[in-house]
Amino acid sequence: MSTPASNIPAVPTNVRVASGPAPHSHGNGNGQHANGSAPQTSNTHGTNGSNGSRRSSQLGVGVIGCGYWGPNLLRNFHENRDCRLIGVADLNADRLNWARGQYPHIKTTTAISELIDNPEIDAVAIATPVNTHFELAMRCLRAGKHVLVEKPLCHRSDLARELIDEAEKRGLTLMVDHTFIYTPAVRRIRQLIEAGELGQIHYYDSARINLGLVQADVNVLWDLAVHDLSIIQYLFPELPQAVSATGMRHIAGRPETIAYLTLHYASGLIAHCHVNWLSPVKVRRTLIGGSKKMVVYDDVEPTEKIRIYDSGVKLGQTGTAEEGHPDYRLRIDYRKGDIWIPHLEGKEALRLEVEHFLDCVHNTRAPLSGGLQGLQLIRTLEAATQSLFLKGQPIPL
Repeated sequence: MSTPASNIPAVPTNVRVASGPAPHSHGNGNGQHANGSAPQTSNTHGTNGSNGSRRSSQLGVGVIGCGYWGPNLLRNFHENRDCRLIGVADLNADRLNWARGQYPHIKTTTAISELIDNPEIDAVAIATPVNTHFELAMRCLRAGKHVLVEKPLCHRSDLARELIDEAEKRGLTLMVDHTFIYTPAVRRIRQLIEAGELGQIHYYDSARINLGLVQADVNVLWDLAVHDLSIIQYLFPELPQAVSATGMRHIAGRPETIAYLTLHYASGLIAHCHVNWLSPVKVRRTLIGGSKKMVVYDDVEPTEKIRIYDSGVKLGQTGTAEEGHPDYRLRIDYRKGDIWIPHLEGKEALRLEVEHFLDCVHNTRAPLSGGLQGLQLIRTLEAATQSLFLKGQPIPL
């Protein structure tokens, strides 16, 4: 089993970003700064730290990492009119050549310090391996840059706390790339829950499985279950009391490739996530059961991602005897009503997320997926990893 490293990983001036498949789209709560509120001071757009000067109404953006997820960040920042894509850093020359071909105007470099120290850059998006997130994000914050970090925020909760404190101290935006909470589907589900359409929520049950990409530095919980944890955090205000997890590794020298995670709540809500790197098919299917209605959310479905079922059960009583009497019986009535497929906005989730990040920087707003939310998820993942070692023993949160 591979657990998060106990020492802060050293990040050289040149960092290698694992190259992945061609750029893709995910298709695809409540973030704030260190004390739970927006910072008192902020670098406004067009300003590079306290010593910078306003250059324009657009934010200068740089991206670190052009492997698997970085190209999607490049595309979305390039297409947004509220910012200027300035440059990208990556050790892989082939990836930088690809970036230059797509965006001839941007600066490319293998030296991270060159990008971080660039006075034209006000904000940096980080899309590198998890064990490099802390060092890179801290360097960017200390250079006066706003930061958007690919999930999870970093590999240890104490280091996440340091990042939150640093961002708060400097009045900078720190945001985590929890892309799924920006999808129109997940936002619609939250609206349904808040409006009471589903009634009391009984369960969240998801399968997030596919073939690859097997990671070297984190297990499948840290890679895939983090998506469900961010969705759960966004949908349900109640905090879990405990987490349990089981799993197994099937590739020598690699961490767990399959795992099952369960969150336990005082209200009776239970949330279960099945994640797997070794599935022959890609499945992104979530069931949410309420006392009034139920939802099936299928992220792989191209158009009808949400189906709302007017279905459920009702306990009725037959006879007049009180509960406990031998003649007392309960009858379960099953209700199977209509199925409703709501229309969803067609915007890409990452585009909405980038717009939100820029808005938070421009207007000193607290992000939906800020540092505190990232910290809470890391603590849950750490406890789940501990439970994994203990063969599923619940760990209090």
